[in-house]
Amino acid sequence: MSSDHPPGLDLDRLRGLLDSERPGLVDGPLTGRLIEGGRSNLTYAVTDGTSKWVVRRPPLGHVLATAHDMKREHRVISALHPTAVPVPRTRLLCEDVEVLGAPFYVMDFVEGTPYRTAEQLAPLGPERTRGAVLGLVDTLVELHAVDPAEVGLADFGRPEGFLDRQLRRWGKQLDASRNRDLTGIDELHAALGRELPNSPTPTVVHGDYRLDNVLIGEDDEIKAILDWEMSTLGDPLTDLGLLVMYSIPLGMPDSPVSTTARAAGHPEPAELIERYAARSGRDVSAVAWYTAFAWFKLAVILEGIHYRYTLGQTVGAGFDRIGDLVPVFIEHGLTTLQEG
Repeated sequence: MSSDHPPGLDLDRLRGLLDSERPGLVDGPLTGRLIEGGRSNLTYAVTDGTSKWVVRRPPLGHVLATAHDMKREHRVISALHPTAVPVPRTRLLCEDVEVLGAPFYVMDFVEGTPYRTAEQLAPLGPERTRGAVLGLVDTLVELHAVDPAEVGLADFGRPEGFLDRQLRRWGKQLDASRNRDLTGIDELHAALGRELPNSPTPTVVHGDYRLDNVLIGEDDEIKAILDWEMSTLGDPLTDLGLLVMYSIPLGMPDSPVSTTARAAGHPEPAELIERYAARSGRDVSAVAWYTAFAWFKLAVILEGIHYRYTLGQTVGAGFDRIGDLVPVFIEHGLTTLQEG
C-alpha cells in the first residue's frame, strides 16, 4: 500500500462511515499515515487537508485479544474530556469489523511532542524541562481527583483486591516467559506479596503514565494524555510508582529502554513524590512498594520481549540488548524495597 493508504486503514471505508455517522466533519479526500511509537495498538494520523484526526485500532491479525480495548479506550477518553484532564475529543467508536477489519475509534489530532529521551529534552534547557516534568505530576493529580461515578466510570474496573490481582497477573506473565535463571526475581515477587500496602480510595488509573505518553505543547503545557489501553479503576499510587521509576537513571549507557531521568533540570524522584503528596493530599508513605512493583512489572515485560527475541519473534533493532536490562530492573526493585 502507499503511504496514503497504510496497512490496516481503508480510507475509503473510513470516509464513508464518517460521512454517514458524522456528516460535515470531513471536507475532502482523506490521506493517512501510521504514527510511530505505539507499542501495541496501531495509531494513524488522518487528514482531509484542513482538519486532522487520529484513528486507533488493534494490531493486524490480533483482533480477538484486543478488540475490547478500543471500546474501553474510547469510553475513558470520552468520559474524561469534560474534566480538567487533558485528553483528545473523541468523534466515533466503530465496533463493526467490516469497516477496517477490527473495532476502532476516531479522535481529534492534538499537536504536541512526546519526549522519550533526555536528548530530546536537551533543547528545552533545564528550566523548561523541570517545568514539563512537574506538570506531569500536576496532571496526574488532576486525573486522580476525578470521581469515577460522576463521569460514568463507576464500573470501569474492579478496585477491590487490585494490588493482589496485579501482583498475581504479572507473576503469571513471568512464568509464561521463563527460559533462564533470573537471580532475585522470585525474591522480589515474594517480598512484594508479603508487604502489600493498603490501597487508598480507588481512582481512574492510567496504567502507563510517563512523559512519552503525553503530548507537550510549545508553551510546555500538557495538551493530551495518550495510550489509555491499560487504564482501569484501581490504586492511584501505582501510577505514581511508575512515574517515580521512570525518573530514576538506569545507569546503563545506550539502554534500549528510554528514560528522561538524565535530562538537565529533571526533578529528583523525592520532589515528584512530595509534589504529588502535597497536591493530592494522599498518604505516600508506601511509595517505595509502588516503585518496586513498577520495577518488577517492567522486568517481567522486558523478559517477555527477551523471550520472544530468543524465539525469533521480534522485528527491529535493540531487541538483542533487552535481556541485559532485566537483571538491572530486578536489582533496582530489590534495593528500593530494602531501602524503603
